[in-house]
Amino acid sequence: MTIRIVQVDAFTNRPFAGNPAAVCVLPRAARAEWMQDVAREMNLSETAFLVAEEGGYRLRWFTPATEVDLCGHATLASAHVLWQDGHLRPGAQARFLTISGQLLADRRGEWIEMDFPVTVPQPADPPRGLLDALGCGAVRVARSRFDYLIEVESEEILRSVTPDFTALKTTEARGVIVTARSASADFDFVSRFFAPAVGVDEDPVTGSAHCALAPYWSAALGKREMVGYQASARGGVVRVRSHADRVILAGQAVTVMSGDLLHAPV
Repeated sequence: MTIRIVQVDAFTNRPFAGNPAAVCVLPRAARAEWMQDVAREMNLSETAFLVAEEGGYRLRWFTPATEVDLCGHATLASAHVLWQDGHLRPGAQARFLTISGQLLADRRGEWIEMDFPVTVPQPADPPRGLLDALGCGAVRVARSRFDYLIEVESEEILRSVTPDFTALKTTEARGVIVTARSASADFDFVSRFFAPAVGVDEDPVTGSAHCALAPYWSAALGKREMVGYQASARGGVVRVRSHADRVILAGQAVTVMSGDLLHAPV
């Protein structure tokens, strides 16, 4: 038996930008070891695996190195594939059952809106060696459920950050978000995301990081609705809207390739 696998560029409206994710809709649950092998083979920041269950789709995310608790761009890619490949009607809501609770996705024209849990960052002292590993100073430092958040003085500084990934890998967190106010009127804030501890030196566009960036910049700018730009080499746009204990993340997605896995799940 072969399994269809689809590669989608998420948080972009054009191919070869945004963040690529692979998506597998499985006929039944597979062993974690098999999913990890597939993710390592794909060698993308995330590979998503879905299995239909009552009430939605069980969704798990794997980097090439490990399973993770929350991922935005691969969830966006998964919703895109469910509609594109006819698993869901065009107007149906995508419902995902995950280790981080239920996640929802809805089509809004050319955009997909996702309902995610907020991960409010709290002020924190930077762990020893973190700023040296990034090679920059900090205006503010905070810590969310998953990541450290470092605000730097300007977008220019953010774009010039060249981390020591070996040193950064020792930070006790999933990853490190670096962020600044945007120098462009098109965006409210900019960010980059580094996660060598989970096998991703720099993630091109990180939806789950915006679960912390949304409340952080909402408080700083006094705005509930904002547009963020992740300033990686590929780049990507994330619309955010904060409310209560949830955050709405919106992005676009483009399928770039599809194929068949010749080795069935075990």
